[in-house]
Amino acid sequence: MAAGADKGKLSLNALTAMVIGSMIGAGIFNLPGRFATATGPFGAIIAWAIAGTGMYMLARVFQSLATRRPDIDSGVFAYAKAGFGDYMGFLSAFGYWLGSCLGNVFYWVLIGSTLGRFFPELFGDGSSPIAIVVSLVGIWAFHFMILRGVEQAAFINTVVTIAKIVPIVVAVLIFIFFFNYNQFSENFFGGLDMPEKSLVAQVRDTMLITVFVFLGIEGASVYSRFAKKREDVGTATVLGFVAVTGLMVAVTLLPFATAPRAAIAGVANPSLAGALELVVGHWGAVFISIGVLVSVLGAYLAWSLICAEVMFAAAKSQDMPKMFAAQNDNGVPANALWLTNIVVSIFVISTYWSADAFNFMLDMTSVTALLPYLLVAGYGVIVARRGIGYTASEANERPMDQIIAWIAVIYTLFMFVAAGLKYVVLVAVLFVPGTIILYFWARREQQARFFTPVELVVFGITVLAGIIGTVGLVTGTITP
Repeated sequence: MAAGADKGKLSLNALTAMVIGSMIGAGIFNLPGRFATATGPFGAIIAWAIAGTGMYMLARVFQSLATRRPDIDSGVFAYAKAGFGDYMGFLSAFGYWLGSCLGNVFYWVLIGSTLGRFFPELFGDGSSPIAIVVSLVGIWAFHFMILRGVEQAAFINTVVTIAKIVPIVVAVLIFIFFFNYNQFSENFFGGLDMPEKSLVAQVRDTMLITVFVFLGIEGASVYSRFAKKREDVGTATVLGFVAVTGLMVAVTLLPFATAPRAAIAGVANPSLAGALELVVGHWGAVFISIGVLVSVLGAYLAWSLICAEVMFAAAKSQDMPKMFAAQNDNGVPANALWLTNIVVSIFVISTYWSADAFNFMLDMTSVTALLPYLLVAGYGVIVARRGIGYTASEANERPMDQIIAWIAVIYTLFMFVAAGLKYVVLVAVLFVPGTIILYFWARREQQARFFTPVELVVFGITVLAGIIGTVGLVTGTITP
């Protein structure tokens, strides 16, 4: 490892800020409108109870694994490899990296659409030529800043995290001040002038939204090799989860007490700006829009770090080609960062020809995170069942840890069902060329066999799903 990589270890506060910075991005600013379109407060409470429980269990799994397997760094994909073999580790790493790239594209589209609120002729919906040029300039400005050193980037992330929470907290306080119990009661079971829909359908329609806003819960785990104390990784994960969940529930429920559900559902994105505008007027929308720009830029910084770190760690463990394990003099995985930002730039340019890049990339980002999360939860079950990393005095903790991990597994499988077959096969379309190019390349470098018999079956299923997705795209039966 380069000399510069050993300096600037991250404290508990910095790791917690990394989790919060990763989770608070675009999603929280879109919650009021997305939830109001799907359900009222009653359905929202049920949805958050399901999502919060499932993601809390996943956070607990990350916390437990950080303690039981302190030898594993960049845990998101490394846990998958430890539990399920080389190819599943690769799919987890590649899927997580690719989903992070798509998420970064989503951030730039949202920046463009937010600027389009003030300069519609120039930025439009975020995919105009001007918006794309501004996005490309931003991508490469961040790129060269990160190349100067991860410690500097982590410091900036901490400052930006504090700055972007301020408008959200102010909005929550304003909603509390204008809380109208009668309005909340009217909206509680659905509200007026909204289509009839079963409670199950209402809750189901919020599921992918909750996955997207919880992305980043693993931020401290991904950056565990920079932690001053290993136990801080798990603590930061839970602290970040609790803080962000509280904010998200407040941002979702409180607007229902200030305006009719139909009015909230009708505001433009970012819907928190529109919801606040309904309460205090136009200045509220401007205030939140500024917060969106700060928040998304901060989240983009955090996810750029995570993207490069995942590719770097996968190359270090020989799951990706070894060229991506190279670091510059500042300890930054430079080749991994270059590949990440080239891919992000290509996707940003492609949004010019996309009919709805915003929602498509939001949903694809959510689904690509589910496989890594499922494999982490599954490995949590294995570790608890086998007693890996438990001392004799900790043996009584194993049953509860196993129950927690199983709940995380069931929740993640449920999210796959809620996402639908369309997104599963579209993810497979991307996994097939990723396997053929990057996985085969890495295996040839090591002169290792490509697949075990079980892995060959997994690859065959992936290829079949990829073919179905490709045929669906070509014939138009699947539309992005």
